[in-house]
Amino acid sequence: MANIQLVGRPQGDTQGGTLAVGERRPRSRVTPVLRDLVILTKPRITALVLVTEAAGMCLASASVSVRPHPRTLWLSLLGTALIVAAANVLNMWLERDVDALMSRTCNRPLPSGRLSPEVALGFGLALAAVAIPMLLVVNLPTCVLGLAALVTYVLVYTPLKRHTYLALLVGAMPGAMPPLLGWSTVTGSVGLGGVLLFLFLFLWQVPHFAAITIFRSDDYRCAGLRVVSVEHGEKAARHMIALYAALLVVTSFSFVSSRLAGPKYAVAAIVGGAAFLALALTGTLAGPSLDSRGWAKRVFACSIPYLVIMLFVLVVDRLPMQ
Repeated sequence: MANIQLVGRPQGDTQGGTLAVGERRPRSRVTPVLRDLVILTKPRITALVLVTEAAGMCLASASVSVRPHPRTLWLSLLGTALIVAAANVLNMWLERDVDALMSRTCNRPLPSGRLSPEVALGFGLALAAVAIPMLLVVNLPTCVLGLAALVTYVLVYTPLKRHTYLALLVGAMPGAMPPLLGWSTVTGSVGLGGVLLFLFLFLWQVPHFAAITIFRSDDYRCAGLRVVSVEHGEKAARHMIALYAALLVVTSFSFVSSRLAGPKYAVAAIVGGAAFLALALTGTLAGPSLDSRGWAKRVFACSIPYLVIMLFVLVVDRLPMQ
C-alpha cells in the first residue's frame, strides 16, 4: 500500500492532518470480523426465537398467579438469545464443508475463508459459556431445557442431516423449545400451556422447512444432505407439508379446548388455519401444471406471518379487559 501523504504537513506528521486527494484511510480489520461474527449467529432467526419465547412468557403470566421480576424475564431472553446464537455458530462451524457446496451458503464467513474455523469455534463456545449460567440464574428447569436444546441441535440434528431426512423432526425439537423456556421462566415448571406451545411450534417447523427442501433441492443434493425432497422425491415433500400443516391446524385449537384461549383466538385459528391449510394442500391436490417451487416459496413465506399472528392473538386474547 502506498504511503499516505498529509496536506500541509511533513510526511510522518499525522496529528491533525487531512488525507491528500485520492488517498484513502486504511480500512479497519475489526469491523468486517465483527460483522461476520454477527452473521454466524443468524440474527433474524434469533429474533424470531425471542418472539416465540416472549409469547410463552406472556401466556404463562396470564394463566398463573406468579409474577416474576422483570429482571428475570430480561435475563431469560438474553440467555436464550445467546444460547440460540451459540447453536447457530456451532452449527455453521460443523457444516462449513457442506456450506461450501451450496450456492446460498458458500459466501458465508467460514466457507468463503473470511473467518477462521478456530475463531468461530471459540466464539460459539464462549456464547454458550455465558448463556448457560444466565439461564441457571433464572431457574434450573429453564437452564436444563436450554442446554438440552443446544446439545440436541448441535450434536444430534446437525450431523444427522447427512444421514436421514428424519433429522428435520429431530431439529424441530430444539427449535420448539423457546416458548417452553418462556413458560418455565415464569412458572418454574413445564405445564400444559408450555407443552402445547412446544407442540404447536414443533409442528409448524415441518412444513416451513420441508418447503425449503423443495425450492432448494439442487443445493441440498449437491451438498449430500438427506432432506425429504432429495431422499424420497418432491411428491413426498408435498405430502409431508400437507400432513403436518393439517396436524398444526388441529393442534392450534387445543389452546381453546384447554381454556388457555378464548373466542378471539378461536376466530384467528379458524381463519388463519383454513388459509394456511388450503395453501399447503394445493401441493398435493393440484395437477402437474403446478409451479412447485413457486408454491413451496409461498408456503415458506406465509408460514412466518401465520406463526407470528397466531402467537400474537393468543397472547392478546389472554390479556385482562380494561
